[in-house]
Amino acid sequence: MQAAQLATFRLPSIDNEPMRNYPPGSQDRIKLEATLKEMQEAGPFEVPVVINGQKIEDGNVAEQVMPANHKTVLARYREATPAQIDQAIAGALAAKEAWEVMPFSERAAVFLKAADLIAHKYRYKLMAATMLGQGKNAWQAEIDSAAEICDFFRFNCKYAEEMYAQQPPKNSAGVWNRSEYRPLDGFVFAVSPFNFTAIGGNLAGAPALMGNVVLWKPSPSAVYSNYIVFEILREAGLPDGVIQFVPGPAPEICERVLASPDFASLHFTGSTHVFKKLWKDIALNMDTYKSYPRIVGETGGKNFHMIHPSLEADDLRQAAIQTIRGAFEYQGQKCSACSRVYVPDTHFPQFKKFILEEHAKLTVGAPTEFQHFVGPVINRNAFDKVKGYINGAKTNENCEVLAGGKCDDSIGYYIHPTIIVTKDPKSPTMTEEIFGPVVTIYVYGSSDFKQTCKLLEETTPYALTGSLFARDRASIIEGTQLLRHAAGNFYINDKCTGAVVGQQPFGGGKASGTNDKAGSYTLLTRFVSARSIKENFLPLEGFSYPSNLV
Repeated sequence: MQAAQLATFRLPSIDNEPMRNYPPGSQDRIKLEATLKEMQEAGPFEVPVVINGQKIEDGNVAEQVMPANHKTVLARYREATPAQIDQAIAGALAAKEAWEVMPFSERAAVFLKAADLIAHKYRYKLMAATMLGQGKNAWQAEIDSAAEICDFFRFNCKYAEEMYAQQPPKNSAGVWNRSEYRPLDGFVFAVSPFNFTAIGGNLAGAPALMGNVVLWKPSPSAVYSNYIVFEILREAGLPDGVIQFVPGPAPEICERVLASPDFASLHFTGSTHVFKKLWKDIALNMDTYKSYPRIVGETGGKNFHMIHPSLEADDLRQAAIQTIRGAFEYQGQKCSACSRVYVPDTHFPQFKKFILEEHAKLTVGAPTEFQHFVGPVINRNAFDKVKGYINGAKTNENCEVLAGGKCDDSIGYYIHPTIIVTKDPKSPTMTEEIFGPVVTIYVYGSSDFKQTCKLLEETTPYALTGSLFARDRASIIEGTQLLRHAAGNFYINDKCTGAVVGQQPFGGGKASGTNDKAGSYTLLTRFVSARSIKENFLPLEGFSYPSNLV
């Protein structure tokens, strides 16, 4: 029975989840280390397919290994079959009727509670799963699987509340106009990546908050952390069937999902190639669907730091430090990671000195060894791909490897952070997305700033993130205008990574995605279908208009 809502409720005050620093000897460090140890000793964990709340533990089994020690299995997970996908779709649609009419305050309560469970009861468990399974150090796990996922769940509630409050500004005499924001006609398919636990939670959670039902296919390299998020949502009160958890092989699952007439939306983060393939498949099936599917995606980037000639020595050192962070935090496995740097020739000797000094301080090792800034890349495919780019640079007469370049997969998938200088602004490491700890510097003529900005934008099809480092306001204005279309998230005197929910809504254009801005009001609009309602209170005296009179 549907409960009546007898008041207009206001959400609690929403703010960003406070960050914790995990210094040596702190209770946070002690508890996190204990959880890591316990998880390593207790694994491997079993992850089922979950349909309508029922855990399915038979069928094909695949493994998620620890990238820091690829001989160790973190989790074994079941792979959903085509028949199970059909069952998941049917179950989700059956759950939709009750979920979409549930009062917003009740739906929001699920996600607000889930955020509090993550922030407190499950903080260390979710962080440990992200560190061991996805190779993040403690700080990267904190900003992702503790803070950002809480921010997504809470701020989405805030933005949804604001959306529902958007009503027609005008009512004429005897008429009441109003708008409602109903969920889409069908189900949403959420395909999440390995690199952010929070993104997985948001890809499934944002549409569900708006009354949709969702099939969630997690990345094979993030199954365990994503499953913990799913279980937390269930503990927070998410009804069975609202989100179906269906890990497994992407081609088979996607083919089955996209063949359904009830497919209503794709919510995707991943590679540009896969996103384009899914979009084409959707287009080919268009005559099958009951509605026009909403396609929301964030894909690749070839993100830049542009160094302006106005910088002085202290500014250059800051730009070098920001570049180290932007390029090498989480091993460059962020869609926003800095991959190319443009430095004026007059400033390059100093910039080179500063960046090599900072690079020398970097250490590489397992995430459980807290002193390391750099950990492993995610898997064998990533290791081989990044290694191939480094080896290509070593043999390219236009390139010089200034630092790093060592690759070692004997224990884990370790690639030492690599700095390349190139004479060719269109060399492979300047144009192609690497998704690893590699950054390439191109030295340009200090009088050619405008031309280099144009070169920068034309070099790749992407437009995700980028940074301008400049000293005076006139230079900042100039660079900001010249680079207006080069990035969806643009930073001034700051690195090109680190967007915060509620502060810098995230997304890019061109080949980087649909730029629907995760962490903002605009994303939620993609998962609702508005209905305008006009109610008349006064009867007509007759059908004719005054203009009919003679």
